[in-house]
Amino acid sequence: MRYFLLFAFTFVSLFAGVEDLKLDEAIKLLKKNNNEIKIAKFEEEIAKFKTKIAKSYNYGTLDYTFNALRSNDAGNVFGFKLQSREATFRDFGFSDFLGGVGQALQMAGGDFGTFTTIMSNPAMQNMLLDTAPDDLNYPDARNHFQSKISYMVPLFTGYKLTQYEKISKAMEKMSSLDTKKIINEKIYQTKKTFYDITLVENYIKNLEKLKANIDKLEDIIKAFMSEGYAKDTDLLEVQAKRAEVLSYLNQAKLNRELAYQFLEFLIGEKVDSIVHTEELAKLPQGSPEELVEKTIDIKKVKMGLKITDMNVKLQKSGYYPTVGAFGEYGSADNVPFNDFFDKDAYTIGAQLKWNLFNGGETTAQVQKAKIEKMKMLEQYNLAKRGLALKIRQIITEVKSKDFDVKAKAKEFEFSKRVYEHYEEKYKEGLVKISDVLIKHSEEIQSLLELLKVKTQRNEKVFMLESLLDKGE
Repeated sequence: MRYFLLFAFTFVSLFAGVEDLKLDEAIKLLKKNNNEIKIAKFEEEIAKFKTKIAKSYNYGTLDYTFNALRSNDAGNVFGFKLQSREATFRDFGFSDFLGGVGQALQMAGGDFGTFTTIMSNPAMQNMLLDTAPDDLNYPDARNHFQSKISYMVPLFTGYKLTQYEKISKAMEKMSSLDTKKIINEKIYQTKKTFYDITLVENYIKNLEKLKANIDKLEDIIKAFMSEGYAKDTDLLEVQAKRAEVLSYLNQAKLNRELAYQFLEFLIGEKVDSIVHTEELAKLPQGSPEELVEKTIDIKKVKMGLKITDMNVKLQKSGYYPTVGAFGEYGSADNVPFNDFFDKDAYTIGAQLKWNLFNGGETTAQVQKAKIEKMKMLEQYNLAKRGLALKIRQIITEVKSKDFDVKAKAKEFEFSKRVYEHYEEKYKEGLVKISDVLIKHSEEIQSLLELLKVKTQRNEKVFMLESLLDKGE
């Protein structure tokens, strides 16, 4: 039994939602769990590693190479022996050459003068020089094992690598701004959902009061009917109105359920209830010009302008020479790692390469980059003006909605008073039940319009907030 209770408690805990979730807690969960934000942060991390890759080019490359070869190619075998420091005169074909000299000595009978005469004969010389050395041309196959370490480093690239690194760093910042933009968008959706839930739950409370009024009116009619002061049609009218209110109420509850489902999707947690916010969100402070400078979009365009300036400098690198250095150390033998330090060798060097003519490509690339910079400058001016206009429009719309909210709130209060007044007049027999129900419908309509205006106002506020970089 104890284990069953423990299991049941664990099972319920797994599926229980968060109670009384606050907005700031929801935003923390959003940043922690939201998949789109996670993807954006991965992109940001990728951009950071791209910067590290660009920076790594300045340090050159150090490689270790091990070659294992076997060949009977004359050039390869001779080269193998030279690399192993084992080449002999025999490898040059001197055995065949000495054989020809020996024949000349036999022909001279041991007389040096005769030998000199024979060797001075052009025919003899040509015969010896034209002899194809068998040891050189037809060597035995040989193994060759080579180990070497090579290091190559750029010393000067016309500032190309420097600009690559700067551009990569700027793209990293651009990726960070993209991440902030996505986070802002998700915070906008989360805040809007919180405020929507608050509004719809307050709306449900008001509808429940309206339903209670209808229930009360229904009781009054039933009492009147027992005394003969009301008709069956009066009761039917009230019951029809009650069904209409229930329909509104059920629809509102479904909308609340959908809002909670969307909130759970955003923050990655099940939510049972939230702590209500204020019904009206606060408008960000500052003039439109100040707010423009805080927007993520304008910061991105500014960063793009800097990147185009870096690109101009990058293209100008084609006018400069490039200088690099390299070093190589290794050893080779027909046995792996045999007598390594006795047969080691090194090579060091430097290279300067300077393009003198490429058909005007570099100049064209520089001019193209300058035009792209001017284009980006115009885009910056356009974005600045466009954002200022958009912010002014949003602020104007919010202020307009503020007036609408006040007006609709008064209309709702007025319609409520009118309904109460008509209800009392019906009790006194001064108006028909249909007149009372009309006023009840007007009260519901006023409530709906008030909810709609508040929702629209909050949406505009959060839209403006989503444009701003709050430095989070």
